[in-house]
Amino acid sequence: MRKIRKVSGTNISEKRKKGAPPGNKNAVKHGFYSKALHEAERVTLQEAVEVEGVDEEIALLRYKLAELLENYPDRIDLQVDIASTIARLVRTRYQISKEQKKSLKQAIAKVLTEVAVPLGIGVGIKVAGK
Repeated sequence: MRKIRKVSGTNISEKRKKGAPPGNKNAVKHGFYSKALHEAERVTLQEAVEVEGVDEEIALLRYKLAELLENYPDRIDLQVDIASTIARLVRTRYQISKEQKKSLKQAIAKVLTEVAVPLGIGVGIKVAGK
């Protein structure tokens, strides 16, 4: 859907993003699951919605895995499932794109050529033009 707004007498067409704006809590209060949750569960859900990233989920799963190992050592199936989920989350957490890798390599090379090499620090890399 396109929204037209006027700026200084001219129309500017801007594409609206789908979904609610960031921070909107309507889904927690009025969404599909709200009817199935008690008030305390809705509060917990609202807190969970505010969590960003996967660090908290990784920490929680690690805690739950330790708890599972202690209380249900015979549930190897659940232990493997949780460990696999932790591994996927950790991979996701630290995964970088090819562009990010290339950019990181370029940044490191720049630091080495502009700082380390002029200081006479040899780091075992071939510097272009030297």
